[in-house]
Order: sequence, then structure tokens, then C-alpha cells
Amino acid sequence: MLTIFTKEINTFFSSLIGYIVIGVFLLVTGLMMFVFPDTSLLDSTYATMDQLFGLAPIIFMFLIPAVTMRSFAEEIQTGTIELLTTRPLRDFEIILGKYFACLALVLFALLPTLLYYYTLHNLGSPVGNLDSGGILGSYIGLFLLAAVYTAIGIFSSSLIDNQIVSFILATFLCFFVYSGFLYLSKLPVFFGKMDTVVQMLGIEYHYNSISRGVIDTRDVIYFFSMIAMFLAMTLVSLEKRKW
Repeated sequence: MLTIFTKEINTFFSSLIGYIVIGVFLLVTGLMMFVFPDTSLLDSTYATMDQLFGLAPIIFMFLIPAVTMRSFAEEIQTGTIELLTTRPLRDFEIILGKYFACLALVLFALLPTLLYYYTLHNLGSPVGNLDSGGILGSYIGLFLLAAVYTAIGIFSSSLIDNQIVSFILATFLCFFVYSGFLYLSKLPVFFGKMDTVVQMLGIEYHYNSISRGVIDTRDVIYFFSMIAMFLAMTLVSLEKRKW
């Protein structure tokens, strides 16, 4: 697994993929937080990073599928997937190696945003007057959300040998799992407490819950369950070659 992880990380940073993903994420979030008047924290009356945590799930909805689309689609298209599976590695080790490499790239993109926190910390009146607990919870929620998106992207890439189609499928699935259940819950067929139950199936409900700064074990279990489910489906998708 470590061999696959190292190979994927080297691939990201030996080409423009890694730099473009990190650069685009930081550019968009930086513009939203410091330049655009409607969302600039410099024009805000209180210190908050809500702009980042409200926008990041939407940006990741496109950036993470762009990172993961080549994971298996390229291997299948070029025929190297057979060569890869002949190595002394189990399919699940291959999946985890690619998964953690993509997730590490997302983490690299998130780390520089700690400068935003440092800026807010010093701009507060008095200095340090901000909700650090809520910000920490939001970071944890955002990382868990990115982990689910990455699992969805890996799964989509394993289904098809076309990277563009894999990107579109992953983007759609990320959108549906994040916001789709919220829209479904508004249908008139769900009444009473059923609409809340349907909302709880989506990421947005649990992401907003963690972003309040309270780490609920139910939310953490939900995220890890989603990750495990999509990675398990990726394993089934790869093993169908042997059937």
C-alpha cells in the first residue's frame, strides 16, 4: 500500500495536477475571504471563517473529482490495471494506497488556510476574539467531508475507463450525497419526522452539525460509514474483473 501511495503522490507533484489543485483552491478561497466585498472578512463586523467553510464543500465538489478521476480510469484505459494487480498486493491495498494519496493532496490544500485563522486571530478586537472551538470543528468536518468526496471519486474512477465521464459521475454523486437528500426531503411524500430522517442521510446535515463545534459521535460514525461503503463498492467494482 505504501508503494502505491508514494507512486501516486510523486505523480501528483511531478506533474501540474497537485499544484493546480492547491493553487485553485487557495486562489478562490482567498478571493472570497479577502477581496470580494460581499464576503470579505475585512468588511465584516466580527471575526469568522464561515466564508471558507461554506464555500469549500462546493469547491471540493469539483476539485476532488478532478484529482481522483485518473486513479483507476487511466489504469483501465491503458491496460496497466492488469499489471498492477499482478503485484503482491491485494486489491484493497491498491485502493487504500490511491485513496490516501488523493486525500493527502486535499490535506496539503487545506493546511495553508491556517494562515486565514492566524489573520483572523490577530484582526479580532481584542486579539484572539473568535470561536476557536467552532473553527476546529469546522476543519474536522471539512476534512471528513473531503474524505467522503475522495472515496466517491475513487469509486467513480473504478467504474469506467474514461476520465471525463468519471469526473462528471463523481461530481454528480458528490452533489447528490451532499445536497440531494435535503432537496428530496422537501417532497410532499415525506411528512412528519420523515423529512428529517431523509435529511440525515445527506452529508450537509452532519457537516453543519460538526461545524457548530460539537463533535457528535453519530456524525463521525456517519462519515466513516460513507467512506467505508464507497471504498467497499470500489473493491467490488475491481473484483468484477475476476468474475
